[in-house]
Formats: sequence, structure tokens, C-alpha cells
Amino acid sequence: MSEKKKFTLEYAIRSSPRILYSFLSEPNGLSQWFADDVIFRDQTYTFTWDGEVQKAKLISAKENKLVKFRWVDDEPYCYFEMEIVQDELTNDVALAITDFATDDTMQERKQIWDNQITYLLSVLGA
Repeated sequence: MSEKKKFTLEYAIRSSPRILYSFLSEPNGLSQWFADDVIFRDQTYTFTWDGEVQKAKLISAKENKLVKFRWVDDEPYCYFEMEIVQDELTNDVALAITDFATDDTMQERKQIWDNQITYLLSVLGA
């Protein structure tokens, strides 16, 4: 199995960091765009897609700035992070996604994020 490599994607989001953060960190917000169902208990998020369950530990959170998760069944060095980036001059808001994938799955993984963020934008009305 080939080693996973880190990649980062950035998306312009027309939303305030405070509103966007609730969609990245709260189970109710995440279940509107990221997964079919989200449960949070003991620093662990349980995500469900089409009946398939995956668990992720919340390893870092900064209010209105970022959330960082590590899949329970993934490599220890792998994580996925959603960071809100706000330009100091223009106040434009972007969402930077950091994730890991093998060379074989890199394009598919990027496409999944593109689709998820498109869905997030429609939920936000942005």
C-alpha cells in the first residue's frame, strides 16, 4: 500500500467565520452538508454516510478558526483539517481543507471535497 500524502484545497466562502465555524464543528451543522448523520460524544465524532459509520477524534479546535480531526482507523500521522482563513484587508473568507490520500486515491479524494464544499455553499446560501 502506498503512503498517504498531504494535500490542501482552498475554497472562497461568502459567510462570516462565526456562521461557517458552526457548520464545521457542530454535529447539527456537519450533518447538513458533510455526512448524513453526526453524533459527538467524548471528543469523538461518529459520521454516517449511507449506513456506513466512521469515527474521528477531534484533535484540535480554535473557535471561528479551525477544526482538526483524525480518523480512528487511519494512519496515526493522517488527519483532516478545515481552517477558516480571513483576509485582513478585504475580509474575504476562504475555507482551507487539509487531508491525506494515496497517489491512487488523490483525484477521487479531491473530487469528494469539491462536491462536499459545493453542497456546503448551497446550504449556506453563499
